Amino acid sequence: MASAEFGEETDSKLPTVQVGDPFMEKLLLECCLEIFATGCLEGIQDMGAAGLTSSSVEMAARAGNGIELHLDAIPRRTKRLTPYEMLLSESQERMLMVAKAGREQQVLDACAKWDLEAAVVGVVTDTGRFVCTATPGHDPLDPESASPAPVVVADLPIGLLADDAPKYDRPQEEPEPAERDTAEVPLLGDAPGRQTEDLGAELLTHVGSPNIRSRRRIWRQYDHVVRDGTVLGPGQADAAVVRVFCEEPGKPTIRKALAMSVDCNGRHVELDPFQGAAMAVAECARNVACAGAKPLGTTDCLNFGNPEVPETMWRFARAIDGLAAACKALDVPIVSGNVSLYNETDGRPILPTPTVAVVGLLDDVEDRVELRFRSAGDLVAHLGVPSRGELGGSEWLTQRVGGVSGAPVGIDLDAEKALQQCLRELAKARVLASAHDVSDGGLGACLAESCIAGGMGATVRVPAAPAAPLEARLFAEEPTRVVLSFAPAQRETVEAIAARHGVPLEVLGEVGGDALVLRDGETEAARVDVGALAKRHGAALDAIVAE
Repeated sequence: MASAEFGEETDSKLPTVQVGDPFMEKLLLECCLEIFATGCLEGIQDMGAAGLTSSSVEMAARAGNGIELHLDAIPRRTKRLTPYEMLLSESQERMLMVAKAGREQQVLDACAKWDLEAAVVGVVTDTGRFVCTATPGHDPLDPESASPAPVVVADLPIGLLADDAPKYDRPQEEPEPAERDTAEVPLLGDAPGRQTEDLGAELLTHVGSPNIRSRRRIWRQYDHVVRDGTVLGPGQADAAVVRVFCEEPGKPTIRKALAMSVDCNGRHVELDPFQGAAMAVAECARNVACAGAKPLGTTDCLNFGNPEVPETMWRFARAIDGLAAACKALDVPIVSGNVSLYNETDGRPILPTPTVAVVGLLDDVEDRVELRFRSAGDLVAHLGVPSRGELGGSEWLTQRVGGVSGAPVGIDLDAEKALQQCLRELAKARVLASAHDVSDGGLGACLAESCIAGGMGATVRVPAAPAAPLEARLFAEEPTRVVLSFAPAQRETVEAIAARHGVPLEVLGEVGGDALVLRDGETEAARVDVGALAKRHGAALDAIVAE
């Protein structure tokens, strides 16, 4: 069974880019849930990469069966589609369902109820082969086309397209380290007669930089509150949180929630693919933990350049190893994903970007934690591995030198696991006012974002680090760090939970006022109005994103 449609309405044979339709996706999801409840299915799979081919072959391979597809019956809305195009089209909002024999009409009726086009397009066989038939010249959208007289257009062993497919072992070569001597970078701390406003101006520039600034201009174009399922939306927490109502007849409704985050920092992967990819998984899972949820699973999208280039292939292989190590350490298995290769312009590859998405579970939606500073007088604390002031791969250093540079910062996955366990216990104890991880932009961006989200300032002492200047401590993007805020009355409980997990905790200051005040020891190093931070952070995309 295939649900939804193929392609875009066009008479052109030029390739078109598929654009997702969130409303159609919602209809398809609701329809699938209704069909599941009837028990009329043997199996189902969405059509992702390679479309109908991958979904049908993968289902047959897992079951040890064969499959025969009748391509004349495939729903479509583009004229003159060839069998090749139908089999490989990656049009969105489509599912392949295998109904139990004799119960096909239940699927068709449910699809009709939800205004989804559906058709019986094939049958499961015991041949172990992938067989497709189509009528040459037949087009259901053209009444003058050939009448059905199908011929076999594909006949292959299922194994050849699945587990027995040829495996590549491309040449790999470790590239020269992409480092630059950071001692060449002028730091404000080295400038004679530095003024307080100098660091403040630096922070303002930083929060408006390309990879730190607000994405509000983008996400506000999409309806994220429809049906009132969103609990924490964009900009409210490190992970989005949505309600899940678990209902059974005769039993009380269970109020659970899912937390979701997507992340990757290609700069860190460029410097060290293994560590950078592991950091991507860790940050995504940390975001979910900051919101109060337990990470359950991961999906990925591995975006790289040309794998025929040995250096690119080396980065690709090392990144996969890093993903595996982090997923195993943090118990967030990869359950799905895809790969996008040959991403280059004029022979120059994109930054290696193994993007990951993590989904986690809150048993009680009331355990959720936001990122905003909420109440004057709350204490601000640093939880996690103390900073060493290592600037490698940071946005601040990239903007200073015009490219990715510095030594890789790396990650301690055991320390990361302890931090995330600590965060979940703190959330469940409901002792936190906020939690926001230190990642892109470092401590400076983290503090600024919590001030902006809450509309109030804070006075904070930047933690010391041996031989690290103030800017390095403020803008380093070392992992396994979180900024918390909590009421003074909760301090003893927070400290006890952190100690129980062996996670360092350092109180840095308190929430209050209308400015973010940064102190270096006893000296005031910067004072920036929260309104100015919000304006710079929020308006940064105005010039390049249309209404």
